[in-house]
Amino acid sequence: MERSNQDREGTTMEQRFSDQQLERIIDEATIYMCACPAQVAAAIRDLRGLYRYQQDCLEAPSSERPVHQLIAASTNTAHAELEECLDRVLDLEGWDRQTLRMPEGLRRKREESLAGL
Repeated sequence: MERSNQDREGTTMEQRFSDQQLERIIDEATIYMCACPAQVAAAIRDLRGLYRYQQDCLEAPSSERPVHQLIAASTNTAHAELEECLDRVLDLEGWDRQTLRMPEGLRRKREESLAGL
C-alpha cells in the first residue's frame, strides 16, 4: 500500500509504510532481538525527518536552493531503496503483513538462544 506526501516543490516521497507501521516493526524486532529489520525501519524514519528538514530549508529566504534540492532528491532516492529493502526483508523472514508481527520461527530462535539450547 503506497502513500505519498507531496512537498512544497510539488514532488512526492512515496511511502510504503506509515510512521506507525515503522514503529511497530522497530518495537517487534527489538523485543525479539532481531535488530536488522528495526535498523532499516529506523533509517527510513530518519530519512523522512531529513527530507522534511530539507523542505523547511527550501522555504527559508536565504536558502541555497540547489544544495537543499540535491539533498532532498538524494534522500528521496535512498528512502525508496530502503523501503524496497524492508518490504523484501519482511517477505523473506515471513512477517505477518497485517499485524507486522515477527514469525513464530524467529521468535522461537530467540527464546532458544536465551535458554542456551
